[in-house]
Amino acid sequence: MTSPEAREEAVLEAVRKRREQVNESIPDELPIQRPERLYEASRYLLDAGGKRLRPAVLLTTAEALVDVEPMSQDYRSFQPIAADEASTIDVMAAAISVEVIQSFTLIHDDIMDDDDLRRGVPAVHREYDLETAILAGDTLYSKAFEILLETGADADRLVEAFEVLATTCTKICEGQSLDVTFEEREDVSPAEYLEMVEQKTAVLYAASACLPAVLLGADVETVDALYGYGLDIGRAFQIQDDVLDLTVPSEKLGKQRGSDLVENKQTLITVHARDHGLDVEDLVDTTDVDAVTESEIDDAVAELETVGSISYANETARELVSQGKDRLEVLPDNEARGQLCDLADYLIERGY
Repeated sequence: MTSPEAREEAVLEAVRKRREQVNESIPDELPIQRPERLYEASRYLLDAGGKRLRPAVLLTTAEALVDVEPMSQDYRSFQPIAADEASTIDVMAAAISVEVIQSFTLIHDDIMDDDDLRRGVPAVHREYDLETAILAGDTLYSKAFEILLETGADADRLVEAFEVLATTCTKICEGQSLDVTFEEREDVSPAEYLEMVEQKTAVLYAASACLPAVLLGADVETVDALYGYGLDIGRAFQIQDDVLDLTVPSEKLGKQRGSDLVENKQTLITVHARDHGLDVEDLVDTTDVDAVTESEIDDAVAELETVGSISYANETARELVSQGKDRLEVLPDNEARGQLCDLADYLIERGY
């Protein structure tokens, strides 16, 4: 059995190789043009980096679908599943499209939260200004659909792909709205929290997994199964982030450990704890992230562990990953499918 360390190393290497190709392709799909300030702001977070996990999911899924060795084919020219089709599909354009949507959501999230930093650099509204940041986010939103047009798929598949991406964007906004309303509630249920996470975070993983199936001409069963895979691993990813926020040292996290708890953000952990009689709001005495101490977080984590909330979150994430991997049985049994399974495991095993 592959160890978590070896799996993490293999996953990171697979993602890195695809990330390099994505990074090289972004300027082609989103060049700096007039008005320069708008497009510089639009490219700002894309150029700042990122793991490119969603494009990696999309590209790897495309390889699994057409049963080719990973990294052996030109992503700009993939053969459709039907062998008699002459045209090729540019799955790299689709991968960049979902990453552009991700960048659009980050810009608007930072504006809503009034955050100062993103990916180690000033947030777009700090580096430029609020008006430019809003326009940059809106530009990225529309550009994602323009880029998706360049995949070369036939009209029917393009319409379906557009529907997937448009619905995804709507659900992200709905999820963000739910997250905001949850800040004012103390009666959020685990099911409601998982619904919010599905819409805010997981749907873009779902789109990343199913779009190559749509564009390459897979059947409905395959498209639906891959969409479900993305939803499962996306929810697990967010739940594990909730756990890591409490359990990973601040210096590794790159932010104050327990900041979600200090800011009274709803997580699956706190929802479960409240349901089991713990006064979550009193776990720490401050609402200032800069003022909380490590010992206060240690004490809070101990109380959360006493009622089983962290174990509950971990187990929920593991169940989602297991369910997601089972959905991949619609794919050919090949190396790329194995990488998708390893990526799912990595999302809940990763450290910082």
